[in-house]
Amino acid sequence: MQESTQGLARNPRLAEFALALGGFGIGTSEFVIMGLMNRVAGDLVVSVPQVGYAISSYALGVVVGAPLISALAARVPKRALLIALMLVFAVGNIASAMAPGFWSFVGLRFIAGLPHGAYFGVAALVAAGAVPVDQRARAISRVMLGLTTAILIGAPLGTWAGNQFGWQIAFAGVGGVALLTAVLIRLWVPVQPFDALASPLRELSALVKQRVLVTVAIACVGCGGMFSIFSYVMPTLTKQAGMSEALGPLVLVIFGIGSIIGNLVGGRMADKNLMRAIPRILIWCAVIQGGYYFAADYVWSGLLFVGLVGTCMALAPSLQTRLMDVAGNAQTMAASLNHAAFNGANALGAWLAGLVISAGFDWSSTGPVGTGLALCGLAIFFFGRWLEKRSPDQLVVQTR
Repeated sequence: MQESTQGLARNPRLAEFALALGGFGIGTSEFVIMGLMNRVAGDLVVSVPQVGYAISSYALGVVVGAPLISALAARVPKRALLIALMLVFAVGNIASAMAPGFWSFVGLRFIAGLPHGAYFGVAALVAAGAVPVDQRARAISRVMLGLTTAILIGAPLGTWAGNQFGWQIAFAGVGGVALLTAVLIRLWVPVQPFDALASPLRELSALVKQRVLVTVAIACVGCGGMFSIFSYVMPTLTKQAGMSEALGPLVLVIFGIGSIIGNLVGGRMADKNLMRAIPRILIWCAVIQGGYYFAADYVWSGLLFVGLVGTCMALAPSLQTRLMDVAGNAQTMAASLNHAAFNGANALGAWLAGLVISAGFDWSSTGPVGTGLALCGLAIFFFGRWLEKRSPDQLVVQTR
């Protein structure tokens, strides 16, 4: 029996809050550096573009850490693993604040990124295992609120504090949040039964499961459009729409509000009918991201569509739940891969949007890039469904 099928929490909301707090710390750590690039560059005596190496290093840590930790920690009880991941994350961020030089800072950002994917994957499994089966996606979406709230509150607050008192305080603060999370997980998250049959080989089996790979591909491609727009949203609105740079924090807040709404609605849609929710959300993403191309000519319509683009976060709980359903015995690996795929989407979307802008197209051309990626994600979804019809017996849905 899967660990996720046992261990109902006495108070699921407190357990979800503890797990979401860890997501808040992770999201703040990931996004805050984008607002502190000038300060980091000045203190560590490098150019602003070079600070991008630290962002890439963190993302690489996520991609490497998700499958590696999931395999190596296959037999570690989930609550203990979550606590350990938060402690590693705390050390990585506190050490980042104390980095003596630029390249040590880059290396420490890699270490801080290692727990990211595994934490969200395990937290999703624990949250789903702490509620009745028909509430799984909503429980996952509530845990993911930590990440979306970080976009709304954590990153802007960390950026303000870092610019006022030094960028180091932002990462030290994230380390403190991680330590608090470890304590709250110990207090509020239920112990779930140990799976004696778990093994690294069994977890690695997720990497060859057709439906797992299809779902990961949907996340990596279909979600890329949101990141293609978000990566260039500030120069788009300031240079094309004529927005004042003083409204920069408002842009992040509006995107954060949209992502929270999308996350909650996506969870409810997934619980109602998962396999209808995924294509419908992808179609929504394609339409909204295409509309951004026209809306970004004007400040207020551009801001409105920034919020609507944020609602594309609705894909996260749907794809996370789908991975849990098709992973078989490799639950931890599959759940963790979702967040590695989202970081892949971040890299893919930003890269393609950069190519289009460099080719001389308008800044708002990131919108059609997003539409194309969402439609590609939709094509992958239907291709996967076609494959399933050819071998329906391979699908094993994980339930209680």
